Amino acid sequence: MRILITGTSYAPALNGQAVFTTNLAEGLARCGHAVTMAYPSELGKPFQTTRNGVALEALPSISLRALHEEGRFSLPQTDAIRRILHEFQPQIVHIHDHYPLSRAFALEAHRRNLPLIGTNHFMPENLTAYVPFNHALRPVYRWLGWRWALQVYNQLDVVVAQSAAAARLLKAAGLRPPVESISCGIDTTRFFPDPALERAAIRQRFGLRPDLPFFLFVGRVDQEKRLDVLLHAFALLKRQDIQLLIAGKGGTLGEMQTLTRQLKIDAQVHFPGFVANEDLPGLLNSADIFVMPGEAELLSIASLEAMACARPMLLADAVALPELVTPGVNGRLFRSGDAADAARQMAALLDARDQWPAMGQASLERAQKHSLENVIQRYETLYRQLAAQKS
Repeated sequence: MRILITGTSYAPALNGQAVFTTNLAEGLARCGHAVTMAYPSELGKPFQTTRNGVALEALPSISLRALHEEGRFSLPQTDAIRRILHEFQPQIVHIHDHYPLSRAFALEAHRRNLPLIGTNHFMPENLTAYVPFNHALRPVYRWLGWRWALQVYNQLDVVVAQSAAAARLLKAAGLRPPVESISCGIDTTRFFPDPALERAAIRQRFGLRPDLPFFLFVGRVDQEKRLDVLLHAFALLKRQDIQLLIAGKGGTLGEMQTLTRQLKIDAQVHFPGFVANEDLPGLLNSADIFVMPGEAELLSIASLEAMACARPMLLADAVALPELVTPGVNGRLFRSGDAADAARQMAALLDARDQWPAMGQASLERAQKHSLENVIQRYETLYRQLAAQKS
């Protein structure tokens, strides 16, 4: 099939949407499909190239770095969009957000009666952190955010949600088209248990003591990740025999480092910043427990990658995260935003060290259902069904 994918974010960006659209596009190309990806150029200026079998149409963009480190924005460019559609002649148009570029592609595809599918990666909470006075006006921002998204998604033939919780959110917000729940998937050829790994060497490389257990967070260091809750929970434990590593960069990194010093846990908490993709599997395999305190996770690729490396999990009970953990089986859940409860669950996991191998195995078994191979197959089936309905 000839599949056109568009969205605001693509590799080399490392946010969840970028990781997924890159995995999807390259996975489809490996299966023999012709794939074009249109997105805001990471260079600002337009360019065309082919990378890993995917034809890239990088359109002129401006940086939104003042709001988000990886943020880029392309104004609707009707001539360029029409050229791409005319030259490529897609059988499916697949958008990944409701922002101006995807909105314009959806409009032009709709005019041509092309099959239109959209995967939703959005929650209003993703934006309210960057809007002034959001605490007082949060309900208003939330309502406006959903209305803005649904203006586009209600025009599609089918919408894909990353989880059952994400599908429920969309329907509750007023989505009309059919919703399919398909995971974003993970590359299980990269993320898997590695018993031969020299865990001590990796820990030392990141400034950790090899003999002490450590909790690991991997992801953007931004407000909706609620790392403040994690740090307060860690401080409440008042234990000197544990460590925490927060791997990633983002808008609240400096604030979190300051909070760590204020809580007097800076000797035990490490901020290595950005960790290269090739180093992530080793880091995950060297951790004892993976933590995700985020309150706006429609799935959490980072959590799934940790599960694929057979790690016990400690997750907030927010949005889709409870779909990944059965308490006592492959980890623990804590009340979202509640540092005291997070501390209790951390302590319970530390006291259950003999159960970590079984928990890790349970995580691995769950993660394998989210393999990228399975995800690609489900999208291929959906594309064919939609194309047949529109023909």
